[in-house]
Amino acid sequence: MHCSNCGKELDPQAVVCTNCGVKVASSPVGHTDGSIGALGIICFLFPIIGLILYLVWKDTMPMKAKGAGKAALWSLIIVVVLWVLYFVVIAGALMSVGY
Repeated sequence: MHCSNCGKELDPQAVVCTNCGVKVASSPVGHTDGSIGALGIICFLFPIIGLILYLVWKDTMPMKAKGAGKAALWSLIIVVVLWVLYFVVIAGALMSVGY
């Protein structure tokens, strides 16, 4: 069971969240707010979708929003690192040729 406000894992008998103090809903959020599964791959391949899903889900489904946001962020980090490596290799090749 997770807090509907902050997403922190809760004790099943909790009445309020120990992290943010919000009253716990009577039905567990974990059933509707879990792993994003295959949608995480889509968020990784298309980071803009991950960003949009994060913004849409951040209040209603914080755990899914976090997963979509992480997938999009990792995708962007990997793309930036690969571009930097690409330009370093190209610059090295050009320097060795004499440009």
